[in-house]
Amino acid sequence: MSQTSPIRVVMAKAGLDGHDRGVKVISGLLREAGMEVIYLGPFQMAGNIVQAAIEEDADVIGLSSLSGEHLSFAPKVLDLLKDNKTGNVLIIMGGVIPVEDIPVLKEMGIAEVFISGSSSQSVIDFIRENVKRERRNVN
Repeated sequence: MSQTSPIRVVMAKAGLDGHDRGVKVISGLLREAGMEVIYLGPFQMAGNIVQAAIEEDADVIGLSSLSGEHLSFAPKVLDLLKDNKTGNVLIIMGGVIPVEDIPVLKEMGIAEVFISGSSSQSVIDFIRENVKRERRNVN
């Protein structure tokens, strides 16, 4: 009989963004929902985020942005994931992101963008519905 391992989520504040209250709250709520959360803290570079995701065998990377750098650091994270052949990691983003930037981010490869005011349950549900089930089955 196989059991399902918990969803593993790496959460990070990328670039020069040091405002981390929201990402800490979401990290706690994901933990309460039964996910394993690795919070890397503020001021993370793309390489650090991707390396942590690889080392932690993450199912999800959650990027938080309040500084307006989302269009510059998202492609860096996505390119490094592609270079490391880790395309099965779900990438989500949240924070203060202009609505007109959401289609651009999704076209780049961000699976979903949660703007300020999104419900925490919508984040939890999206992750649960979109993490590849076969990746989580453990024998």
